[in-house]
Amino acid sequence: MKVFKTILKILIFIVLLIAVFISLYIIQGYSMYKTALEEMPIDEKIEEIISKEHYVLLDDIPKIYKDAVIACEDHRFYKHNGVDYTSIIRAILNNISSGAMKEGGSTITQQLCKNIYFTQDRKLERKFAEIFMAVEFEKNCSKDKILELYINTCFYGNGCYTLKEAANLYYKKEPIELNDYEATLIAGIPNAPSLYNPYYSMKLAKERHRQVLYSMVKFGYLTNDEVDNILKNEEDEEQYLESLRVKKG
Repeated sequence: MKVFKTILKILIFIVLLIAVFISLYIIQGYSMYKTALEEMPIDEKIEEIISKEHYVLLDDIPKIYKDAVIACEDHRFYKHNGVDYTSIIRAILNNISSGAMKEGGSTITQQLCKNIYFTQDRKLERKFAEIFMAVEFEKNCSKDKILELYINTCFYGNGCYTLKEAANLYYKKEPIELNDYEATLIAGIPNAPSLYNPYYSMKLAKERHRQVLYSMVKFGYLTNDEVDNILKNEEDEEQYLESLRVKKG
């Protein structure tokens, strides 16, 4: 009985220590969030992004591209308030089981806030700042506008920071002109732009492309037959991309 009480005290102490540790990071994150807002309120930040030369409106983006982004980045995008606690818990459990930081559980809104307000450093206080900012962002913006802003602030590799720049570089097209293969391939690049852009590695770009298409099937945006149809001209698409890369080089 005495041993049990000792163990219980130790466990309570550890829990309290963890709670204090996390609380410190939450306070730091909140301070980071408030400082960022003071420096640039959300409405001013939105105006700044929209004024970019290559900004593209949601209506000028193929539906399949938007579906691909939601499927592979945040399939519950239209259901949460900026933070998907289910995804965060799942990510924590998966990271614990794998012994590595493989998942972050970030929503599209959180990723947008990280892109425009914070650094890419994997720090816990930045993660909390991102969460606070995401909730605030959703109070000030519609879901469609958030998606539009996100698409216009991702990095697509090779100096491309908007979908328009990526479509122009990789396919010599405007976003609305992208076919289903091209749109879904580009949608996978921002996950790791230095690896998945087709000018760096067509092999890795194709692997990521299949992950995107698999997610679209998984969440009901495409059927397996539609995926087969998208991939049927893959060799021709690859040769076309290679010819543009050679010309650029």
